[in-house]
Amino acid sequence: MADEFDVIVIGAGPAGENVVDRAVRGGLTAAIVEERLAGGECAFWACVPSKALLRPVDLIGDVKRSPGLSLGPVDVAAVLARRDETVSHFDDSGQVRWIESVPAEFFRGRGRLDGPKRVRVAMEDGGERLLTARHAVVLATGSVPAIPAIPGLAEAEPWTSHEVTATESVPERLVVIGGGVVACEMAQAMHGLGARQTTVLVRGGELLGRMEPFAGELLADSFAESGIDVRYHVEATRVERPERGGKVTVHLPEGPPLEADEVLVATGRLPATGDLGLSTVGLPDGKPVEVDDSLRATAISDGWLYAVGDVNWRALLTHMGKYQARVCGDVIAARARGDELSQMRDLADGYGAPQVVFTDPQICAVGRTEAMARADGFRVRVVDYDMGEVTGGYLMGEGYRGQARAVVDEDRKVLLGVTFAAPGAADLLHSATIAVTGEVPLDRLWHAVPCFPTVSEIWLRLLEAYGL
Repeated sequence: MADEFDVIVIGAGPAGENVVDRAVRGGLTAAIVEERLAGGECAFWACVPSKALLRPVDLIGDVKRSPGLSLGPVDVAAVLARRDETVSHFDDSGQVRWIESVPAEFFRGRGRLDGPKRVRVAMEDGGERLLTARHAVVLATGSVPAIPAIPGLAEAEPWTSHEVTATESVPERLVVIGGGVVACEMAQAMHGLGARQTTVLVRGGELLGRMEPFAGELLADSFAESGIDVRYHVEATRVERPERGGKVTVHLPEGPPLEADEVLVATGRLPATGDLGLSTVGLPDGKPVEVDDSLRATAISDGWLYAVGDVNWRALLTHMGKYQARVCGDVIAARARGDELSQMRDLADGYGAPQVVFTDPQICAVGRTEAMARADGFRVRVVDYDMGEVTGGYLMGEGYRGQARAVVDEDRKVLLGVTFAAPGAADLLHSATIAVTGEVPLDRLWHAVPCFPTVSEIWLRLLEAYGL
């Protein structure tokens, strides 16, 4: 059977859903194909369940810093039950109903490119459908965990972000390989929920190596205080799991091996393009799809192929994929109408995508770090401030610690980047995002008066430290 639509989207995660929504708003017909669950990684195995697991850890930190409050034992079963609620018990029927209400047609199956403007779908029921697009095909298949080539690791059936966020129990002993966002968040979540022994193996010399160094240092201090063992400049040499579901042994270059109940691999991701049929349109399989600022694939001469989210490798964050998708759907609809598109500026990810690491302390940043700004050739001034010295921070509890950094373009007097590392800092980030992406001049930003006594007074302190 063949079906024709204006737009066909492969991948019904948050990016794919947003493309469909905007394209249909623009007057086009749309179909979307998904092999697993509509809603994708974010809704079922990443953003949503991980934050449900981290929320109790966040609250535990607040209680410990608040005199007069005490902690009882964590009810792990209740936490996991709440996690199950947040992912709708892995039932995507609500997401499918939303897609159909857009309205768009939903196809459950494996979608692959089959030449220009053609998508062949191996349906869940064993059948096959051939979909053709009048205007555009959009790739929105996201990314998959990367498993390093450590002998025995793949055979040991390690946890990835999928397994750890969907776990039905907390392991007593956990080894985490990696020092990035997933590694840090899930190490702290599992440890806070009862893992007796949590060991983090970091190949480099710091946690969260792509962020400002002080962020990883503050988080490392928090890990040490809670009993998480972080080992730097260490790579596993071999992993063994003789029995399926049994104990895991992680061998190290020096010293005794680590015995664990589970090993979590969080060493990065790969674009989910390995079996997407890219070769049928002249693109390499398994690679990111390079796009321009309208999200159109640059290597396709007649401009019918688009890619949003992780598959284009511009910014591997759900909110940025959704933002790209909104741009993409609007652009496709405009081009289908024959509208002239004005000269497009760089997408927002060109300024530096906002990101929150939901640990305790929370680490949040937008724009360039100091090192990035200097590497890009800017004349930079860096302003730091101790967030514990802000009255609102002091009132958050005893032992409240944190740091803020503003990276200033000295030629234009605008912010190139801002980083906050402190408990509860995530809610400060959007103001920083507006300041950075809006290129608000510092002398104008000084007139945005923060309320007293809130932690947001850090903005005034940063500007005063700058000299305003």
